[in-house]
Amino acid sequence: MNFQNLFFYIHYCNYRKFDGSGRYSGKFTRTIPHHELIFITGGKGNITIDKKRYQVNGGMLFYIYPNVLYSLEVDAEGPGGFLSIHFSCARVSFNDNKWDISSQVEMLPLHPAQELKDYGPVYDGFKKLVDSWNAKLPGYEFITRTSFQQLLITIYHNTRRGNRNYGASLKVERIIQYMHQNINRQVTLSELSELAQLSPAYLSRAFKETTGYSVIEYFNKIRIDKAKELLIEGDKKVKEVAGVLGFSDEFYFSRIFKKNEGVSPSQYYSKIVHGV
Repeated sequence: MNFQNLFFYIHYCNYRKFDGSGRYSGKFTRTIPHHELIFITGGKGNITIDKKRYQVNGGMLFYIYPNVLYSLEVDAEGPGGFLSIHFSCARVSFNDNKWDISSQVEMLPLHPAQELKDYGPVYDGFKKLVDSWNAKLPGYEFITRTSFQQLLITIYHNTRRGNRNYGASLKVERIIQYMHQNINRQVTLSELSELAQLSPAYLSRAFKETTGYSVIEYFNKIRIDKAKELLIEGDKKVKEVAGVLGFSDEFYFSRIFKKNEGVSPSQYYSKIVHGV
């Protein structure tokens, strides 16, 4: 699940509860122009998303992407209900001191339907967000956006624990820790593969699926973030920063820095420190 550089806008949230009185029909069919997340708090029924039918049970999460026809039918005769969040998102990036906003994201890397394991934290995240939206206290729009990002992280960790590749994900985290510990030197894919006890091909695939980056891209990103910190402190030249971070070639370091930041190390220093 990669939500790199996404900005979210919440349209509205709601909570529908069925108490078994039968006063609510518990059925609707519609198409909406934005995204929706639906968390089932309880009850039975079914949902059809883009002509595919799923059973509805408590603890299930459904993702509806824009402009897709879907229908939800729950048994209103029994207790149950659902929480839902309606939102839009766009990809936002910051390079060379400039913001870039791309077109809206049409589909997120979420499963249309999934049954969550130990879904208490996900339910708490949904409830906190919906309660904040309904209370409409000062700053609620910013608070709900922040809460939504936290909720997506919670969903990600829940999904990851239920994934058969969870062990590989833990090894990826170990690799990242190793990268931080060895930021001052070059590391190789074969070295990391031996550490993780995975083949280079399998590690590369698992790393990309987990982080959205290749192994070397991620390691360079860690080193460039540290380079920015060292440059801002202002007491080291570009060549010295390159050496501290294990780059034997100053020009290669500058090329990697510019690829990540859109400007050279010296240009970055001039803009941040001197404002020119």
